[in-house]
Parts: sequence; C-alpha cells; structure tokens
Amino acid sequence: MDQSGGAKGKARVAVVAAGVVSPLGFGLSETLDSLRNARDCVTPVTRFPVAQCRCKTAGQVPDERLLSNQGDNRAQRLHRASHMMIEALEEALAQEPQFKPELTIIGTTSGGMSYGENYYRSLHRHGSLRHSPAWIANYPAQKPVIDAQEAFGISAPCQIIANACASGTNAIGHAFECVRSGLYQRVLAGGYDALSELVFVGFDSLQASTPEKCRPFDRHRTGMVLGEGAAILALEDLENALRRGAHILAEITGYGASTDNFHLTQPDPSGVGARRAMERALKSADTAATKIDYINAHGTATPLNDAAEGKAISDLFDGVPVSSTKGMMGHSLGAAGAVEAVVCLLALRHQFLPPNINFRGTEESLELNIIANEACPASLRTVLSNSFGFGGTNASIVMQKFLLRQGCGGQVEG
Repeated sequence: MDQSGGAKGKARVAVVAAGVVSPLGFGLSETLDSLRNARDCVTPVTRFPVAQCRCKTAGQVPDERLLSNQGDNRAQRLHRASHMMIEALEEALAQEPQFKPELTIIGTTSGGMSYGENYYRSLHRHGSLRHSPAWIANYPAQKPVIDAQEAFGISAPCQIIANACASGTNAIGHAFECVRSGLYQRVLAGGYDALSELVFVGFDSLQASTPEKCRPFDRHRTGMVLGEGAAILALEDLENALRRGAHILAEITGYGASTDNFHLTQPDPSGVGARRAMERALKSADTAATKIDYINAHGTATPLNDAAEGKAISDLFDGVPVSSTKGMMGHSLGAAGAVEAVVCLLALRHQFLPPNINFRGTEESLELNIIANEACPASLRTVLSNSFGFGGTNASIVMQKFLLRQGCGGQVEG
C-alpha cells in the first residue's frame, strides 16, 4: 500500500452515490430499515400463474409503486426493468446531481424477457403482432439502461455484462478497474433484472427453487427463491471526488473473478472457483483475509452452492461473520451483486451486520459464523461481497469504510 491508501501507482475509487429498488424497499432508507428489522420480503407470486410450479414465492417489487408515475404513452410502454433502473438512478443522482458519468456498466441476465414472452404468445395464440414494435423495441438488454439515462439527460456510452448471476458484481468490478486504471474519472455501475415467467419456470424445472422458505446455509435448506430489482453505484476517482467536495460513501478497493468450468449448473464442490475469486479480490485490494470484517455471501440456499461457497469461506477465513441476504429478498440474478453491494455499503455506513434469516443451524462440516436471523451492531472497516453463477462464473469485490487521512491517533473517517 502507498500512503494514500490505494494500491501502488493506482487511483483510489470512491462510491459517491447509490440508488436501489428491490423487494426490501425503494431507496437506501427503506432498504436499511428492512435489513435492520430482518424483514422477510418474499411473497406469493402475483405476476404470472404458478399453480403447476413447485415454488410459488418470489421477492417482488410492487407495481402499484413502481408504475405509479407513468405520465405519458412512452412511459407506459417501457419495461418494468426500465422503471426499476429509472428509480435507482434517480436516487443516486439526487445525492450527487453534479456527477457526470463518462461510462455506464450494467449487469443483467434477462433483459426484457417478459416482452419476448408476450411476442411469442401473441403470435402463437392470435396470429397477431399488433403490439410487436413496442415489445421488440423494449426487449434488448441495453434498453432499460438507455431509458434511465435518457430520463436524466445522460448520454454516456453503456456496456452490458451478461455473465449469469455474477453479472452485477462483474459490472461493478469492471467499473472499479476502469476508474482505478485512470481510463475514466466517473462511471455508473450496477445491475438489474425483472421477474419473468420463463426464467421462473426454468429454475423451477431444474428443481433449484424451493417450495419452502429460503434458508441460506441452513442444514435443511431446499433451494432458492427468485427476486428482482435494480441498483446503481456512482464510482469516481477519489482525488477528483474530494477536489469537488463530493461526499464519500465508501471505497471499493478490490475485485476478483474466476471460472471453474466444473459443470453447467453446479459449482466445483471443492469451492476452488469461489476461493480463487475471493483470493484475487483480496490481492487486488492488497489486504489480508484477516482484515475482512464481514462477508455478504452469494448464499442461494441450494444445497450444492452453499456447500461449495461455505467450504471456500471456511478454508480462507477464520470466524468472519457471514450472511446471505437472499432469504429476505430472493435471488435477483444479474441485479443480485449490485443490490448486495448496496447492502454492504449500508452495513459500512451504519456499522451493523445484515441478517441471514430462516436459519436454524448449518452442517458440522462447515465452520461458518452465520449472522443468524437478526441484524446486530458491529465495528466494520472492510467487507467482501460474493456473486457466483451458472457455468462456474465467480466474482468478488472488497469495499472499505472511507478513511480520509492519517492523523496522530490513526486514520480519520472522511
């Protein structure tokens, strides 16, 4: 480390604003309240019929709030994902109205999938494609990002990362590296995904979804539940942010990625892929495993995923507090890493450990310090967030409480 706190010869990367919408709530304040109160926001699915599915629940963003401000015909044609992105970006820009992004990097898996469903249903059932121009125009994965940017007069180029469930974390990690390397000063990064019937039924067909409660890391876990949402972080070169008087929420200090190529849907049971991603994130941050105060785990509550990730964490860390917040809000796929980065940001800002709900006890083979069922206060300096996806794609980021300078009594919070 150099004296500025960044890796030698590289810029420090600040998070100067963030916005989020998820089943936990609209915005940082509602999300914080849900986390502190260990609120279970998984509810019966209402968006499409699920009578023939094993799983009948999901984390859902209520349409009565999401779509309440549709003023014109164009707004009514936009996909729900566009409205989520608009909500998240609006919150971030309200915190930093002077933030002018040079690039936007967003992760997703489904894009406008439900409009694709509408297209094929209309063609099959009615032989009519009367609404197809709107469905086709709003289907591509970049469209919600463009819609959000246009809503606020932003014309920055956008990049879409579709790398399974690691997409949101990959997007933030890529943005981090763009700023850290000096290529860009200001980058928007995050992820989005909206529930779609095709994806829901697909996970149910794989028997990855549970008909019961989602219980990450619990010995009796039986599978995941899906969710949806969007989150955006505004990343900026720290020196530039301080120069213009921006309020620093946190720093991103490291990013690591790996691919284990073990199986199309199953992780390597040894946890080698997850471990490599975490090790690379720690190396990128120039920090030791002993310096991590909290891990927001991928923790889908599927038997194989939690076993592999749990082994990787047990092998690399000693007693670090761990939780998966997916039990509270479901797994939002491409959005998950971005929403969980916001969870980590809130944990750092408000000095607490987010809860792992529906937990009764884990296997004896996994030596994990699970934050069981209730949030609790903690002294946090450095946290790590994991996202792992199908095909063995793995990503981790390290986030740190912002410390402005070195004082006579130690580092001082900015």
